[in-house]
Amino acid sequence: MPNHFHLIVYERRPSGISHFMQRVLNSYTKYFNQKYRERGHLFSGPFRAIAVGDEAELGQLSAHIHLNPRSLPGWKGREREYPWSSFRDILGTNRFGKLLVADPLLKIFGTENKYKVFVDNFAKEKVPPPPLSKHLIEETVTSFV
Repeated sequence: MPNHFHLIVYERRPSGISHFMQRVLNSYTKYFNQKYRERGHLFSGPFRAIAVGDEAELGQLSAHIHLNPRSLPGWKGREREYPWSSFRDILGTNRFGKLLVADPLLKIFGTENKYKVFVDNFAKEKVPPPPLSKHLIEETVTSFV
């Protein structure tokens, strides 16, 4: 997205995500300002974190994030092709290595194709999503919007 980004990340220790985001955002701002000979803030405010409570929320959140590019001109129906999204990496070859872990989603949906069907149905909003498995993801999942 041209003016924001979304991440779904695990928090392994208290305040770990806050420290990680601070380092990433500060480092990127320094890189950008040096490369383009700019000064000052790059981001308009602090990140927001939302705790994800269960598998249903995780599935819906990931679908929402993966469908986000459809709001851009020319990307509706082509969300899988959006180069700055992990959608195609979950459904195919992972370009990000250990940085992208698709296991929690695939554990819920079983296969890449079932996840794709879920996202497609989520986009249509006419067909209810398929039922999710009963087990809960053990780690705490947090997302940034």
